[in-house]
Amino acid sequence: MSANATAFGAGRRTIAAMALIPVVVALTLWAFAWPAARTAPRDLPIGVAGPAPAAAAVERGLARHEGAFEVHRYEDGAAARAAIEDRRVYGAVVVTPGGTELLTASAASPVVAGLLREAFAAQATGGTPVEVTDVVAAPAGDPRGAVLSSSLLPLALAGAAAGVVVTLLGLRGGRAAGALAGAAALAGVVGTALAHSWLGALGGNWWAEAGVLGLTVLAIGSAFAGLAALIGKPGLGLGALLMILLGNPFSGVASAPELLPNPVGVIGGWLPPGAAGSALRSVSSFDGAAAGGPLLVLALWAAAGLAATVAGGMRSRPAPVEQPPVAVPAPARAG
Repeated sequence: MSANATAFGAGRRTIAAMALIPVVVALTLWAFAWPAARTAPRDLPIGVAGPAPAAAAVERGLARHEGAFEVHRYEDGAAARAAIEDRRVYGAVVVTPGGTELLTASAASPVVAGLLREAFAAQATGGTPVEVTDVVAAPAGDPRGAVLSSSLLPLALAGAAAGVVVTLLGLRGGRAAGALAGAAALAGVVGTALAHSWLGALGGNWWAEAGVLGLTVLAIGSAFAGLAALIGKPGLGLGALLMILLGNPFSGVASAPELLPNPVGVIGGWLPPGAAGSALRSVSSFDGAAAGGPLLVLALWAAAGLAATVAGGMRSRPAPVEQPPVAVPAPARAG
């Protein structure tokens, strides 16, 4: 190859590298900053309970915020509380002869709870201020949900690291699957020891929380390893795009999926980080209510990733080389 051709090739690679960086910056800012800049209620589930005329008046007030709320009617305050505890709604407005009460659940989303307080606490019915009750409060160690939302990126990075290490070490098939499962189980135990036992940011069953954290790391790690096993090292880049660049900002854990632009919240719920945040909130503060869907998402990602890892390892395994038969010398005849 001539010197001119070598210089030309190096110049093309330099230009490609220079052009790639602005593209990555633009994509990263779009993924992280755009959803945050467009945060607003979009079909946010909220309950209304009380006598029909009064409840209808509250619904008319909510309807003025077109597309912001998805209203669910309940017979009384007890039914509305049950709906909040089951994670069917984020809060409820209960109208009684003695006044209006706003029920919130800061454990489901401190941001939504604050939004509802701002929207209703300043109102008055007959001159009486709206009473606010936090039905399911956030854990004392994490009243603003900052620890929980900040935990997603380390979980994603742990899963990514597991998938990358398994790939770079050349582990295949059952060995790769076993390494991923073992790493995920240990990560779940360590993560729960820190978030629950040390920081007090989680308040549910210890082992259930460890299971969610471990399943999250397994889902992400097996996705990385499975993609790499099927399409090679570019699969690691695709895994980073799905799990880190899109999965974290689209998760809605820092606010709520219903506060993100459409269809970002829906997409985030089908990716492991978003499913993990929802499942962790359920097992930490709601006795597992509404955890089935997110756990199914995590299990499907883990199963698909492990299957791809095993299948890709079998496909890339070199065929055994047949050895030529070894000639056995004939015994020498006696003299």
